[in-house]
Amino acid sequence: MKNIVLVFTIVIALISCKNTTEKQPSTEKISNTKIEKMKNVLFVLTSHEDLGNTGEKTGFWIEEFAAPYYALKDKGVNITLASPKGGQPPIDPKSELPDFQTPATIRFNEDKETQDLLSKTLKLEIVDQADYDAIFYPGGHGPLWDLSEDKNSIRLIESFYAHNKPVAAVCHAPAIFKYTKTADGASLVKGKKVTGFSNTEEDAVQLTQVVPFLVEDMLKENGGIFSKKEDWAAHAIEDGLLITGQNPASSELVAELLLKKLK
Repeated sequence: MKNIVLVFTIVIALISCKNTTEKQPSTEKISNTKIEKMKNVLFVLTSHEDLGNTGEKTGFWIEEFAAPYYALKDKGVNITLASPKGGQPPIDPKSELPDFQTPATIRFNEDKETQDLLSKTLKLEIVDQADYDAIFYPGGHGPLWDLSEDKNSIRLIESFYAHNKPVAAVCHAPAIFKYTKTADGASLVKGKKVTGFSNTEEDAVQLTQVVPFLVEDMLKENGGIFSKKEDWAAHAIEDGLLITGQNPASSELVAELLLKKLK
């Protein structure tokens, strides 16, 4: 009799356990306002702070970091920050002026947690593409000098592309495609629809004779199919794994295209 009771008790326990297990929600399901599975995106920022020989400072443009950062973070994307030198990347002082404030920059200015993370960017040399699902480059004039030719950055971009992972850049950041190549040795942008800070926009900020090269000219010389809208208008374009934006106003559009790629 005791054996019968014992067996019956075990059966009831197993059925109860099964029902409990079946009712547990999947850990991969997130509300429909977020992507279904956590993704990891690497943000790479410039470490260069000198605006040519002008004696002025440059770096990354806050809006081009903040707008995509929050657009992705708010959708459940995990973001890691890196730069060639590691630590605090330089902020272009002009991007802190009142005329260039947006909801995203205002949020950043009040976000001590993100500011702290930004001050501790990883060194590019220790970063492995295998740990991420996509890579994104905010602009500012700084990338024209360092990220356009940084060997670790080039290595990462080519590795992301070779492993079928999106590569996104906005404004001056498409400078990263100056030396990047596909496995067969062709320029990464050859035959691809791309955009970036236009020649007329560079002329409008009176830095055509200061920058080491013009983003628009370089992309065209590398075989990219360059498109643009009127100066300062939002414009972003996707072609395969490449996502590019024309100017600061295009930052969130780039993030939206990248988010779609990650789903």
